[in-house]
Amino acid sequence: MKVISGTLKGRKILGYNIDGTRPTMDRVKESIFALIQDNVKGSMVLDLFSGSGNYGIEAISNYANLVYFNDYNKECCKVIKKNLETFDVLDKGIVLNLDYIKCLDLLKKQNKKFDLVFLDPPYKLDVIDKIMSILEKNKLLNNNSYVIVELVNDNLKEQYNSLVRIKKRVFGEKIIYVYKNMGERDEFE
Repeated sequence: MKVISGTLKGRKILGYNIDGTRPTMDRVKESIFALIQDNVKGSMVLDLFSGSGNYGIEAISNYANLVYFNDYNKECCKVIKKNLETFDVLDKGIVLNLDYIKCLDLLKKQNKKFDLVFLDPPYKLDVIDKIMSILEKNKLLNNNSYVIVELVNDNLKEQYNSLVRIKKRVFGEKIIYVYKNMGERDEFE
């Protein structure tokens, strides 16, 4: 597992072997970043189920301003911090070790707003609908922000109020969904 583009291109990311995680394949990550590349520079990023920090580190490598990494697994958080330290980008990442609901609540209390959100939850969790609702309800997204979801099932909606699916890509059993926040809309539209 390595950084595929940007200032850290070619650097190896630790953490491909953490129990309970499944690293995103480089070709999947490459496809995702090709879709959102123009929106990474200067962005605020949330990597909610970080694992090794693969998505967030790629965002930092492509000039994201700041990445919030969150994972409930303490080992993952240690590995993310080690990766940030090794790449000399500790100032570009904040690592949280919280349940995803507590993380989203904390970010709301801190009035954080994100341009990019990566959601790669454990496949057995059925939480995407809930998270999409919380992101909007807690006003955690800037207008024209993107939410990138990695799953193995095909049961996500085309739209979650102002979050509209703009891309869907299939990589073997993995499905990548890209949603764009089109701004506030009437809830009954």
